[in-house]
Amino acid sequence: MLASSASNQTGAALGAMAFPTIGPVGVVAIRQVVTAIVLVPIVRPKFRGLHKFQWLPILGLVVVFSVMNLSLYAAIDRIGLGLAVTLEFLGPLTVAIASSRRALDVASAVLACVGVVVLTAPGPTTDLVGVTLALLAAAAWGSYVLLNRSVGQRLPGLQGTAVASSVTAAAWAPVAVAWFVSHVPSATAVALAVACGLMSSIAPYVADLLALRRVPNHVFGTFTSVNPIWAALAGWLVLHQALGVNEWVGIGLIVVSNVLVSACGARALPTP
Repeated sequence: MLASSASNQTGAALGAMAFPTIGPVGVVAIRQVVTAIVLVPIVRPKFRGLHKFQWLPILGLVVVFSVMNLSLYAAIDRIGLGLAVTLEFLGPLTVAIASSRRALDVASAVLACVGVVVLTAPGPTTDLVGVTLALLAAAAWGSYVLLNRSVGQRLPGLQGTAVASSVTAAAWAPVAVAWFVSHVPSATAVALAVACGLMSSIAPYVADLLALRRVPNHVFGTFTSVNPIWAALAGWLVLHQALGVNEWVGIGLIVVSNVLVSACGARALPTP
């Protein structure tokens, strides 16, 4: 679980290093294509025989993949990795809180809101566009959680994810061609974007699958709380993006909020 998180955020940091040459659009385009190239041969998804009720959530994932990655990377370009990933983290946290009626979850939601205010420190110098892009990524991640659950109920294993990844890559292919005509990529930028695709998509897929076979869902959910911390560390070590005291405090409040929701949620489950 820790390796998955570290790989994901380090990959995002490497992708950000390619922004000056090919921008967030170029990094996302390469990441989508790399994900499909690796995932499709492994899973071997079956496109024939899919029904409309199966295609609808898959196409939803295609939209979500594109919006989530593009808005996140555009946010990283404006407000930094640690802040962008922490705000994006509000997506699955909101889904978890919305599905519960416990007073503790309401308190956790309030704690997360306080964390957002402390983290972003609203004021004249706040990059509202960057914050909005990160919150858009959060909404997309929350939608991904719901759509992925629906796809998992309608298709076995990683079939749905592989089909969605291949369709997303096909949709991004012409965008990539048009983009790279005016943003000529260097070999270094392409290598960084490919590494981003491998470390932020493929490695976490494999690591998460292995982890979920060994630990309960609530433990896995609790460990995902480390993502904003890894993002902040990766931003500092790789991109030299230092965080202020208020930003570390805000990250801490949001992380604690997720830990409370994930860990304490397990206690509310009936004993089998």
